[in-house]
Amino acid sequence: MTSHVLGDTGVLTGRSLRHILRSPDTIITTAVTPIALMLLFVYVLGGAINTGTGESYVNYMLPGILLITIASGIAYTAYRLFLDMQGGIFERFQSMPIARSSVLWAHVLTSVVSNLISVAIVIGVALLMGFRTGASLLDWLAVAGILVLFTLALTWLAVIAGLSAKTVDGASAFSYPLIFLPFISSAFVPTETMPGPVAWFAENQPVTSIVDTIRALFAQQPVGNDIWIALAWLVGILVVAYGFAIAGYKRKIS
Repeated sequence: MTSHVLGDTGVLTGRSLRHILRSPDTIITTAVTPIALMLLFVYVLGGAINTGTGESYVNYMLPGILLITIASGIAYTAYRLFLDMQGGIFERFQSMPIARSSVLWAHVLTSVVSNLISVAIVIGVALLMGFRTGASLLDWLAVAGILVLFTLALTWLAVIAGLSAKTVDGASAFSYPLIFLPFISSAFVPTETMPGPVAWFAENQPVTSIVDTIRALFAQQPVGNDIWIALAWLVGILVVAYGFAIAGYKRKIS
């Protein structure tokens, strides 16, 4: 049974990835906005921002840019899922002897692959802009693991949007607040420079702990409790989003 599910998921994931390869502009578009933000903050605004860390600004803000890259990319997951729902693909899959869960997992795995490619492009541009890190292989693997977990958590939220949206615009619009969230965090400026209520929100929302963890790993500094707070947020969001997504999917195909 397990091999049957894995085989079906592999075939459907290959189908979704081929769609992306035929239309690579989705990955390029996903990377363009974060790269533009990097250029803006580093070369226009960065000189006026004092982070108090002594490191270059591109090093400071890259973790937040990586999260924005992923938040931008998962909108396409909701978009592709919505089109499959509207195009009757799901009904055709139901008439075939394939595992029903493999349809959703194919979209999720495609999201992980495409978003990691976008992240790699953004990191490449950041290196050209002066980003430097002494992070070890284990540090890089830890960063990759956090980014994959972040992608999975947001992708399952995207699945909910794709299943419940009434229009194409509605399917992708849910990602806008997620893209905006890093701006009210420690991603671009220290939270202590913000007004009281804003600083409280910034310090207690999930993006700040995730950004601080990735920044510490890149700088080879102790991550402290941030990594456990980040993991708690990510696992919690992932579990809740997965539960709602599966429940919504079962209602759709019942």
